[in-house]
Amino acid sequence: MRVSNNLSLVLLAAGVTAQSVEPETGKLGDATIVSNNPVGVVYKAVLPAEAWFKPAYPDGGNIEGEITAVAAESGEGVVYTYKLSNLPKEGGPFPYHLHVAPVPADGNCTVTLAHLDPFIRGENTSCNPFAPQTCQVGDLSGKFGEIRPEEDGTWETTYTDLYSSTLEGLGSFFGNRSIVFHYPNKTRISCANFEKVEGGVSSSVTVLPTVTGNGSYTILPTGGVSTTTGGGPSTTSDAGAGTETTTSPPLSGAAGLRGSAVGALVVGAVVMFML
Repeated sequence: MRVSNNLSLVLLAAGVTAQSVEPETGKLGDATIVSNNPVGVVYKAVLPAEAWFKPAYPDGGNIEGEITAVAAESGEGVVYTYKLSNLPKEGGPFPYHLHVAPVPADGNCTVTLAHLDPFIRGENTSCNPFAPQTCQVGDLSGKFGEIRPEEDGTWETTYTDLYSSTLEGLGSFFGNRSIVFHYPNKTRISCANFEKVEGGVSSSVTVLPTVTGNGSYTILPTGGVSTTTGGGPSTTSDAGAGTETTTSPPLSGAAGLRGSAVGALVVGAVVMFML
């Protein structure tokens, strides 16, 4: 089993230096360390029997295994443990990320939308693992390394991500979202939802806004989703029970132009087939 808590040493051994990648912070600043995660709450994502991208498994089957996520004992960050097998024999290494929306009942990985990115960091510059606070919260493989399976198709690792949250109401909360595994060309191989398995009742899955037309949205650092749907902006909160949406009237004139400029900053998260 690989333990990736000391990733910098691994990268240095491979000749990667902190200067190799220029960090890029988010529009709302760097990601913040989550220090009040509720201890004892456990989330788990179990991969389905069949892959979403069938050509990866022409004879049927899928990546097998599960991902367990639990708050660190101090409450600072989340400990992820991966136990995977039957990974594709070709096409790696495989990136993987937390995505904004849950997987629907039909298993369609493309409608999980984009990476979890509450600080609106975007993907124009690759994640710098030496500056993980500047990366997208959901870019786990960018921060800790892509999947490089063993010869027998297995892969196991454990690491702590300081910027993930098991505290409902934060933008970095992933308990009602999904994890998606990709080929390097961004094709989505398989995906699964996180569900609460210990520390309380199973968390309900909040279905986030469906993006249509020229609308856009962003996950907010404080939780919820800010959307723009052609007229004025609306804000949808997914913190706590239920969903509440408030919509303002369309803007006009200079105010409308300013609103369009702000909306442009958050469009990047909505490309349906984005990595």
